[in-house]
Amino acid sequence: MKTYLTLLFLLVTSLTTYGQDSYLKVVAKKGDGIYTLLRRHGLDFSNHLNSFLELNQKNIGKDNSLFAGKTYLLPSVSSETAANAPATATSKAAVPKGMDVSLFGKKYANVEIKDQQLKGAVYYLSSGHGGPDPGAVGKYGSYQLAEDEYAYDVTIRLARVLMEHGATVYMIVQDPNDGIRDENVLLMDTDEINYPNEKVAHGQTARLRQRTRAINNLYAQHKGAYQRMLAIHVDSRSKSQNIDVFFYHHENSALGQKMAEAIHQTFTSKYKRYQPNRDYFGNVSHRSSLYVIKYTHPPTVFIELGNIRNDLDQRRFVIANNRQALANWICDGIISDYKSR
Repeated sequence: MKTYLTLLFLLVTSLTTYGQDSYLKVVAKKGDGIYTLLRRHGLDFSNHLNSFLELNQKNIGKDNSLFAGKTYLLPSVSSETAANAPATATSKAAVPKGMDVSLFGKKYANVEIKDQQLKGAVYYLSSGHGGPDPGAVGKYGSYQLAEDEYAYDVTIRLARVLMEHGATVYMIVQDPNDGIRDENVLLMDTDEINYPNEKVAHGQTARLRQRTRAINNLYAQHKGAYQRMLAIHVDSRSKSQNIDVFFYHHENSALGQKMAEAIHQTFTSKYKRYQPNRDYFGNVSHRSSLYVIKYTHPPTVFIELGNIRNDLDQRRFVIANNRQALANWICDGIISDYKSR
Protein backbone atom coordinates (compact mmCIF):
# COMPACT_ATOMS: atom_id res chain seq x y z
CA MET A 1 0.00 0.00 0.00
CA LYS A 2 1.40 3.34 -0.94
CA THR A 3 2.24 5.52 2.02
CA TYR A 4 1.14 9.17 1.82
CA LEU A 5 2.46 12.15 3.77
CA THR A 6 -0.76 14.05 4.29
CA LEU A 7 -0.80 17.12 6.56
CA LEU A 8 2.74 16.94 7.77
CA PHE A 9 3.63 13.40 8.75
CA LEU A 10 3.68 9.76 7.65
CA LEU A 11 0.49 7.78 8.14
CA VAL A 12 0.14 4.04 7.58
CA THR A 13 -3.25 2.39 8.09
CA SER A 14 -4.85 -0.99 7.49
CA LEU A 15 -8.41 -0.68 6.21
CA THR A 16 -11.39 -3.05 6.54
CA THR A 17 -14.97 -2.30 5.50
CA TYR A 18 -18.06 -4.12 6.69
CA GLY A 19 -20.93 -2.72 4.67
CA GLN A 20 -22.42 0.38 3.22
CA ASP A 21 -23.66 1.68 6.58
CA SER A 22 -20.77 0.36 8.73
CA TYR A 23 -17.89 2.38 10.08
CA LEU A 24 -14.50 2.15 8.47
CA LYS A 25 -11.88 0.62 10.77
CA VAL A 26 -8.25 1.69 10.82
CA VAL A 27 -5.34 0.33 12.84
CA ALA A 28 -3.12 3.09 14.19
CA LYS A 29 0.61 2.79 13.75
CA LYS A 30 3.37 4.68 15.53
CA GLY A 31 3.15 8.39 14.85
CA ASP A 32 -0.54 8.46 13.90
CA GLY A 33 -2.70 11.30 15.23
CA ILE A 34 -6.37 12.24 14.92
CA TYR A 35 -5.84 15.22 12.63
CA THR A 36 -3.96 13.37 9.94
CA LEU A 37 -5.99 10.21 10.34
CA LEU A 38 -9.18 12.09 9.49
CA ARG A 39 -7.63 14.11 6.69
CA ARG A 40 -6.01 11.01 5.19
CA HIS A 41 -9.46 9.53 4.68
CA GLY A 42 -11.07 12.68 3.34
CA LEU A 43 -12.72 13.74 6.60
CA ASP A 44 -12.56 17.35 7.72
CA PHE A 45 -10.98 17.65 11.17
CA SER A 46 -13.35 20.36 12.41
CA ASN A 47 -16.49 18.62 11.17
CA HIS A 48 -15.70 15.08 12.29
CA LEU A 49 -13.56 15.44 15.39
CA ASN A 50 -16.38 15.16 17.93
CA SER A 51 -17.86 12.10 16.22
CA PHE A 52 -14.42 10.44 16.16
CA LEU A 53 -13.89 11.07 19.88
CA GLU A 54 -17.34 9.70 20.74
CA LEU A 55 -16.80 6.56 18.67
CA ASN A 56 -13.36 5.88 20.10
CA GLN A 57 -13.49 7.31 23.64
CA LYS A 58 -12.09 4.10 25.19
CA ASN A 59 -9.00 4.19 22.98
CA ILE A 60 -8.05 7.87 23.28
CA GLY A 61 -4.90 8.69 25.25
CA LYS A 62 -3.57 11.79 26.96
CA ASP A 63 -4.02 14.99 24.94
CA ASN A 64 -6.24 12.99 22.56
CA SER A 65 -3.34 10.88 21.33
CA LEU A 66 -3.79 7.53 19.57
CA PHE A 67 -2.33 4.18 20.60
CA ALA A 68 -0.25 2.27 18.08
CA GLY A 69 -1.85 -1.08 17.27
CA LYS A 70 -5.32 -0.07 18.39
CA THR A 71 -8.28 -0.18 16.01
CA TYR A 72 -10.24 3.04 15.53
CA LEU A 73 -13.60 3.72 13.92
CA LEU A 74 -13.87 6.54 11.40
CA PRO A 75 -17.08 8.61 11.36
CA SER A 76 -19.22 8.01 8.30
CA VAL A 77 -19.69 10.80 5.79
CA SER A 78 -23.32 10.98 6.89
CA SER A 79 -22.16 12.15 10.32
CA GLU A 80 -20.98 15.42 8.78
CA THR A 81 -24.48 16.92 9.00
CA ALA A 82 -24.61 16.30 12.72
CA ALA A 83 -21.04 17.49 13.12
CA ASN A 84 -21.91 20.77 11.44
CA ALA A 85 -24.72 21.46 13.92
CA PRO A 86 -24.07 24.00 16.67
CA ALA A 87 -21.86 22.50 19.35
CA THR A 88 -23.55 21.37 22.55
CA ALA A 89 -21.99 21.73 25.98
CA THR A 90 -20.92 18.09 25.76
CA SER A 91 -19.29 18.40 22.32
CA LYS A 92 -17.49 21.58 23.32
CA ALA A 93 -15.90 19.72 26.19
CA ALA A 94 -14.68 17.07 23.75
CA VAL A 95 -12.74 19.50 21.59
CA PRO A 96 -9.02 18.70 22.09
CA LYS A 97 -6.49 21.14 23.45
CA GLY A 98 -3.94 19.82 21.01
CA MET A 99 -3.01 17.25 18.40
CA ASP A 100 0.14 15.31 17.72
CA VAL A 101 2.12 16.00 14.55
CA SER A 102 5.29 13.94 14.58
CA LEU A 103 6.87 15.74 11.61
CA PHE A 104 7.41 18.72 13.91
CA GLY A 105 9.74 16.70 16.14
CA LYS A 106 9.28 15.51 19.71
CA LYS A 107 9.53 18.95 21.33
CA TYR A 108 6.96 20.59 19.05
CA ALA A 109 4.76 17.63 18.11
CA ASN A 110 1.82 18.64 20.28
CA VAL A 111 -0.02 21.46 18.53
CA GLU A 112 -2.49 23.48 20.56
CA ILE A 113 -5.51 24.61 18.57
CA LYS A 114 -5.84 28.22 19.71
CA ASP A 115 -8.72 29.34 17.49
CA GLN A 116 -10.40 28.80 14.13
CA GLN A 117 -9.41 32.04 12.40
CA LEU A 118 -8.19 30.07 9.37
CA LYS A 119 -10.87 27.39 9.34
CA GLY A 120 -11.71 26.45 5.76
CA ALA A 121 -8.39 27.70 4.36
CA VAL A 122 -5.92 25.34 2.67
CA TYR A 123 -2.24 26.30 2.42
CA TYR A 124 0.54 24.63 0.44
CA LEU A 125 3.99 25.41 1.83
CA SER A 126 7.11 24.71 -0.20
CA SER A 127 10.59 25.46 1.12
CA GLY A 128 13.29 26.08 -1.45
CA HIS A 129 15.63 23.41 -2.83
CA GLY A 130 16.19 20.28 -0.69
CA GLY A 131 17.30 16.74 -1.37
CA PRO A 132 20.47 16.80 -3.50
CA ASP A 133 20.33 20.61 -3.80
CA PRO A 134 21.22 22.71 -0.72
CA GLY A 135 20.52 25.93 -2.56
CA ALA A 136 22.56 29.00 -1.68
CA VAL A 137 25.34 28.43 0.85
CA GLY A 138 26.82 31.04 3.19
CA LYS A 139 29.69 31.05 5.68
CA TYR A 140 29.04 31.49 9.39
CA GLY A 141 32.39 31.35 11.14
CA SER A 142 33.75 27.90 10.34
CA TYR A 143 30.29 26.58 9.43
CA GLN A 144 28.37 26.47 6.18
CA LEU A 145 24.75 27.62 6.12
CA ALA A 146 22.53 25.91 3.54
CA GLU A 147 19.50 27.73 2.19
CA ASP A 148 17.32 24.62 2.15
CA GLU A 149 17.80 23.95 5.88
CA TYR A 150 16.87 27.48 7.00
CA ALA A 151 14.03 27.90 4.53
CA TYR A 152 12.68 24.55 5.69
CA ASP A 153 12.82 25.46 9.38
CA VAL A 154 10.92 28.71 8.83
CA THR A 155 8.42 26.86 6.61
CA ILE A 156 7.71 24.08 9.10
CA ARG A 157 7.34 26.63 11.90
CA LEU A 158 4.85 28.47 9.68
CA ALA A 159 2.95 25.22 9.11
CA ARG A 160 2.61 24.75 12.86
CA VAL A 161 1.30 28.24 13.59
CA LEU A 162 -1.16 28.05 10.68
CA MET A 163 -2.51 24.81 12.13
CA GLU A 164 -2.85 26.48 15.54
CA HIS A 165 -5.38 28.77 13.86
CA GLY A 166 -7.39 25.98 12.22
CA ALA A 167 -5.89 25.89 8.72
CA THR A 168 -5.40 22.80 6.60
CA VAL A 169 -1.69 22.66 5.71
CA TYR A 170 0.35 20.63 3.26
CA MET A 171 4.14 20.61 3.54
CA ILE A 172 5.29 19.93 -0.01
CA VAL A 173 8.93 19.37 0.96
CA GLN A 174 9.34 17.28 4.10
CA ASP A 175 12.26 16.03 6.15
CA PRO A 176 11.19 12.90 8.09
CA ASN A 177 13.65 13.34 10.96
CA ASP A 178 14.64 17.01 11.32
CA GLY A 179 11.50 18.41 12.92
CA ILE A 180 11.60 22.00 14.14
CA ARG A 181 15.17 22.74 15.24
CA ASP A 182 16.39 25.34 17.73
CA GLU A 183 20.11 25.20 16.95
CA ASN A 184 21.84 28.16 15.34
CA VAL A 185 23.75 25.98 12.90
CA LEU A 186 21.41 23.61 11.04
CA LEU A 187 23.44 20.76 9.64
CA MET A 188 22.98 19.90 5.99
CA ASP A 189 21.43 16.63 4.90
CA THR A 190 19.86 15.29 1.71
CA ASP A 191 16.99 13.12 2.94
CA GLU A 192 14.09 15.47 2.21
CA ILE A 193 11.18 14.05 0.25
CA ASN A 194 8.54 15.58 -1.99
CA TYR A 195 4.83 15.21 -1.27
CA PRO A 196 3.26 12.67 -1.24
CA ASN A 197 6.29 10.40 -0.75
CA GLU A 198 8.69 10.91 -3.65
CA LYS A 199 12.43 11.13 -3.69
CA VAL A 200 13.41 14.70 -4.52
CA ALA A 201 14.41 14.90 -8.18
CA HIS A 202 18.03 15.77 -9.04
CA GLY A 203 17.55 18.28 -11.83
CA GLN A 204 16.28 21.75 -10.99
CA THR A 205 13.51 21.77 -13.58
CA ALA A 206 12.47 18.24 -12.62
CA ARG A 207 12.25 19.29 -8.95
CA LEU A 208 10.13 22.33 -9.77
CA ARG A 209 7.82 20.25 -11.94
CA GLN A 210 7.57 17.65 -9.19
CA ARG A 211 6.47 20.22 -6.62
CA THR A 212 4.15 22.03 -8.98
CA ARG A 213 2.48 18.76 -9.94
CA ALA A 214 1.91 17.84 -6.28
CA ILE A 215 0.40 21.25 -5.51
CA ASN A 216 -1.84 21.28 -8.57
CA ASN A 217 -3.11 17.76 -7.85
CA LEU A 218 -4.03 18.81 -4.32
CA TYR A 219 -5.59 22.00 -5.64
CA ALA A 220 -7.91 19.91 -7.82
CA GLN A 221 -8.84 17.72 -4.85
CA HIS A 222 -9.80 20.79 -2.82
CA LYS A 223 -11.76 22.39 -5.64
CA GLY A 224 -14.00 25.15 -4.34
CA ALA A 225 -11.99 25.73 -1.16
CA TYR A 226 -9.98 28.83 -0.28
CA GLN A 227 -6.45 27.81 -1.34
CA ARG A 228 -3.10 29.59 -1.31
CA MET A 229 0.53 28.59 -1.88
CA LEU A 230 3.73 30.01 -0.36
CA ALA A 231 7.28 29.27 -1.48
CA ILE A 232 9.97 30.25 1.02
CA HIS A 233 13.61 30.80 0.04
CA VAL A 234 16.80 32.50 1.21
CA ASP A 235 18.60 34.64 -1.34
CA SER A 236 22.33 34.78 -2.14
CA ARG A 237 23.95 38.08 -3.08
CA SER A 238 27.21 39.87 -2.47
CA LYS A 239 28.42 39.35 1.08
CA SER A 240 28.30 43.10 1.69
CA GLN A 241 24.68 43.46 0.59
CA ASN A 242 22.22 43.68 3.48
CA ILE A 243 18.65 43.19 2.21
CA ASP A 244 15.18 42.84 3.68
CA VAL A 245 12.38 40.35 3.09
CA PHE A 246 10.92 40.45 -0.43
CA PHE A 247 7.57 39.14 -1.68
CA TYR A 248 6.88 38.13 -5.28
CA HIS A 249 3.63 37.26 -7.06
CA HIS A 250 2.37 36.70 -10.61
CA GLU A 251 1.60 39.90 -12.47
CA ASN A 252 -1.87 38.60 -13.39
CA SER A 253 -2.74 37.25 -9.94
CA ALA A 254 -4.69 39.85 -8.00
CA LEU A 255 -5.18 37.38 -5.14
CA GLY A 256 -1.49 36.52 -5.01
CA GLN A 257 -0.65 40.22 -4.94
CA LYS A 258 -3.22 40.80 -2.20
CA MET A 259 -1.69 38.14 0.04
CA ALA A 260 1.84 39.39 -0.65
CA GLU A 261 0.84 42.93 0.27
CA ALA A 262 -0.90 41.76 3.46
CA ILE A 263 2.22 39.93 4.63
CA HIS A 264 4.46 42.83 3.60
CA GLN A 265 2.28 45.27 5.52
CA THR A 266 2.55 43.05 8.59
CA PHE A 267 6.35 43.08 8.32
CA THR A 268 6.33 46.86 7.94
CA SER A 269 4.22 47.24 11.09
CA LYS A 270 6.31 44.76 13.08
CA TYR A 271 9.57 46.48 12.19
CA LYS A 272 8.13 49.86 13.20
CA ARG A 273 7.12 48.36 16.53
CA TYR A 274 10.15 46.25 17.39
CA GLN A 275 12.93 48.13 15.56
CA PRO A 276 11.69 51.74 15.38
CA ASN A 277 15.15 53.11 14.59
CA ARG A 278 15.63 50.80 11.60
CA ASP A 279 14.28 51.46 8.12
CA TYR A 280 12.58 48.49 6.48
CA PHE A 281 13.15 48.24 2.73
CA GLY A 282 11.29 45.03 1.88
CA ASN A 283 8.80 45.27 -0.95
CA VAL A 284 6.21 43.52 -3.10
CA SER A 285 6.70 43.04 -6.83
CA HIS A 286 5.70 40.65 -9.60
CA ARG A 287 8.11 37.97 -10.76
CA SER A 288 5.97 36.01 -13.19
CA SER A 289 8.92 34.10 -14.66
CA LEU A 290 9.60 32.14 -11.45
CA TYR A 291 8.53 28.57 -12.16
CA VAL A 292 6.32 27.96 -9.14
CA ILE A 293 4.64 31.34 -9.54
CA LYS A 294 4.05 30.74 -13.23
CA TYR A 295 2.76 27.18 -13.11
CA THR A 296 1.07 26.53 -9.75
CA HIS A 297 -2.70 26.92 -9.81
CA PRO A 298 -3.38 28.48 -6.38
CA PRO A 299 -2.56 32.17 -5.89
CA THR A 300 1.10 32.10 -4.90
CA VAL A 301 3.55 34.24 -2.94
CA PHE A 302 7.29 33.64 -3.26
CA ILE A 303 9.25 34.93 -0.24
CA GLU A 304 12.97 35.70 -0.01
CA LEU A 305 14.02 35.91 3.65
CA GLY A 306 17.38 37.65 3.18
CA ASN A 307 20.93 37.29 1.93
CA ILE A 308 22.49 34.12 3.33
CA ARG A 309 26.00 35.52 2.76
CA ASN A 310 25.52 38.78 4.66
CA ASP A 311 26.41 38.83 8.38
CA LEU A 312 23.46 41.01 9.39
CA ASP A 313 20.94 39.05 7.34
CA GLN A 314 22.24 35.80 8.80
CA ARG A 315 21.04 36.87 12.25
CA ARG A 316 17.50 36.95 10.84
CA PHE A 317 17.44 33.19 10.37
CA VAL A 318 20.41 31.74 12.27
CA ILE A 319 18.80 32.60 15.65
CA ALA A 320 15.88 30.23 16.31
CA ASN A 321 13.72 32.92 17.91
CA ASN A 322 14.12 35.02 14.78
CA ARG A 323 13.07 32.11 12.58
CA GLN A 324 9.97 31.75 14.74
CA ALA A 325 9.30 35.48 14.48
CA LEU A 326 9.48 35.23 10.69
CA ALA A 327 6.95 32.40 10.75
CA ASN A 328 4.68 34.27 13.15
CA TRP A 329 4.76 37.47 11.10
CA ILE A 330 4.04 35.62 7.87
CA CYS A 331 1.13 33.90 9.62
CA ASP A 332 -0.22 37.23 10.90
CA GLY A 333 -0.17 38.57 7.35
CA ILE A 334 -1.92 35.44 6.08
CA ILE A 335 -4.65 35.83 8.70
CA SER A 336 -5.11 39.46 7.70
CA ASP A 337 -5.42 38.41 4.06
CA TYR A 338 -7.91 35.64 4.88
CA LYS A 339 -10.10 37.91 6.98
CA SER A 340 -10.37 40.42 4.14
CA ARG A 341 -11.46 37.87 1.55
